[in-house]
Amino acid sequence: IEADIRIGDTMRQPAFKDGAGRLQTFDLVTANPMWNQNFGQELYANDPFDRFRYGAPPSSSADWGWLQHMLASLNERGRMAVVLDTGAVSRGSGNQGSNRERDIRKAFVEADLVEAVVLLPENLFYNTTAPGVIIVVNRRKRRPGEILLINASQLFAKGRPKNYLAAEHIEAIAEIYHAWGDVGARHAVPLHAVITRDEAARNDYNLSPSRYVSTNGVGANHDLPLEEALVRLEEAEEERAEAERALRKVLLQLGFKPSEEEP
Repeated sequence: IEADIRIGDTMRQPAFKDGAGRLQTFDLVTANPMWNQNFGQELYANDPFDRFRYGAPPSSSADWGWLQHMLASLNERGRMAVVLDTGAVSRGSGNQGSNRERDIRKAFVEADLVEAVVLLPENLFYNTTAPGVIIVVNRRKRRPGEILLINASQLFAKGRPKNYLAAEHIEAIAEIYHAWGDVGARHAVPLHAVITRDEAARNDYNLSPSRYVSTNGVGANHDLPLEEALVRLEEAEEERAEAERALRKVLLQLGFKPSEEEP
């Protein structure tokens, strides 16, 4: 395999650029970026490559920042498959008011960019026991207006110390994806659902396959992984701090000066 590998800081200083200094674009992108990475808001606000058109993600999780970087690296016919934390497709849904990750997901869905989401089994990765998802983005979707959701959470073989996907599991997931779910009754338990953009909107842009497809009783009501709980806590703290800053601004405009003792 021939490869062009450039070591550096991809988010702050992308290495693959064209002659005019713009991001180089590709037909295909595959990646497993660090999950829930922390970046300050100044990175998103002052981006010289105009990558974050769909919104700035929270400082507590750059998942949708990475997705937007990769989207900006696709050409007009490009598609990508990205492995991320399961929370990337559900965080913020059901919240009252705005939520940065949910709002970016909404923008991706409304732009008809999300082609499929695959929920993976837990305990596949060496640095976490939490399950992940594969998010497939396609600038030229095969089925405009539809999103294929595959719940592959039970397709794994037990290993020591980690679970793994055997050949038959990979083939089953690929078959469902390529056939857009039209696989007859070959699976004892349905593993997929096809939803429309309207259905995604009714579920507040929650794209977690487990919300729409239950396998062996494994549905949306499962325990929250510790890593996901910590990210949600950080996100809530960030939203609280933003609300406090907005409240202080209003109080100052009304002539009320907060005391020095207040946080």
